Amino acid sequence: MALRHAVLAALLDGELSGYQLAKTFDVGVANFWYAQPQQLYAELTRLEREGLVAGREVVQESRPNKRLFQVTDAGLAELETFTAAATKPSFVRDDLLVKVQAADRVDTAALLAELTERAQMAQAKIDLFRSLLRCLRGDRTEEDFLRHGDRVGPYLTCLRGVAFEQENRDWCVRTIAVLEERRQLHARH
Repeated sequence: MALRHAVLAALLDGELSGYQLAKTFDVGVANFWYAQPQQLYAELTRLEREGLVAGREVVQESRPNKRLFQVTDAGLAELETFTAAATKPSFVRDDLLVKVQAADRVDTAALLAELTERAQMAQAKIDLFRSLLRCLRGDRTEEDFLRHGDRVGPYLTCLRGVAFEQENRDWCVRTIAVLEERRQLHARH
């Protein structure tokens, strides 16, 4: 997947400025595709040049003018092509896992601190995603929203984010417990 597809998918709910797009990425899209704000602005420029998004200038009185972007028919066709193509399996590439791999031969104090921080970050994301899920479905039950909601794609990706972060948190907590127990056992001998 290219950043272009993530941007096009994020714009499906309507017009967004570059700033709003960056905020959308922070809250939801970053769950499956991370990008710096400057990358998003550059991608919007490319997409507009290629006719996949249309931008329009909005004049503001007390603030600088802004540009709003929306997906064009050509952009929707690009997403159609993308969604019809085979997807490569995902893979994990995480420095923390390399550090844990080496845990038997290194001092684990810094590693334990990093695992604790990662577990806390995962919990914060879980809380954020759950809040976003509540916002997306409003006063509906999840089952009702999934059956009858207008746009379930963002909701489903957010559900995946919750599950992913729960697994990250749980793995970190278990790894901390194992390493702490082993540390205590080795300290006695």
